[in-house]
Amino acid sequence: MLKLLHHKLDPASRLIRLILHEYAIDFSLEEASNWKRTKNLDEIDNAAFLPILLNDRISPIIGPLAIVQHIEENYALENNPLIAKNAKLRADIWRLYDWIMGKFNDEVSNYILEEKIAKSEQKIGSPDPAILRAAKINLKQHEKYFNYLLSDRTWLIGNYLSLADFALSAHISVLDYLGEIVWVENSELKNWYSAIKSRPAFRAILKDKYARLKPSSHYADLDF
Repeated sequence: MLKLLHHKLDPASRLIRLILHEYAIDFSLEEASNWKRTKNLDEIDNAAFLPILLNDRISPIIGPLAIVQHIEENYALENNPLIAKNAKLRADIWRLYDWIMGKFNDEVSNYILEEKIAKSEQKIGSPDPAILRAAKINLKQHEKYFNYLLSDRTWLIGNYLSLADFALSAHISVLDYLGEIVWVENSELKNWYSAIKSRPAFRAILKDKYARLKPSSHYADLDF
């Protein structure tokens, strides 16, 4: 059986969990942290980072992109893979994947997680309000873009549920856990998130409880 080393509030880890559940792949979980180095990470590689997929038949697969490619090559659904076979759709999926896992992560998620999670795990002080304000300003700009994309389509690239949707939902779910999304200002994003949040792949994610922080009151609600 596959084993995934993950952190409950790491968006990249959540992305892989969602894909594995969407494809109905059996796997187990082992908790680790990028912010507080643990023995299970260092035993793999001193530079290892989450998520990490372990399989007895191959070497550890480190990082979301390498794991996504491994899953798609070995487990993707024949009739409805998350990376489309159509070249134009596939290009748009990878464009949005890069935006979400790169730009969105760097300008929003990483700042918020560093302040709210990393500092707590490392016991190095309280969140910096100035950094959180900057992250929230950046978040609003990204929300505008995704609301625009979703104003005339079901999923991020149209009517095709793709890797891009799961990437964004991984980040949004973490931010929603932390109470960072103002849903009344994001109707298109809310409708999209409500739809993907209702999928069976999300059930385990919505049960997550992080010891240091309680989820927002509506986090697990499908009708929110």
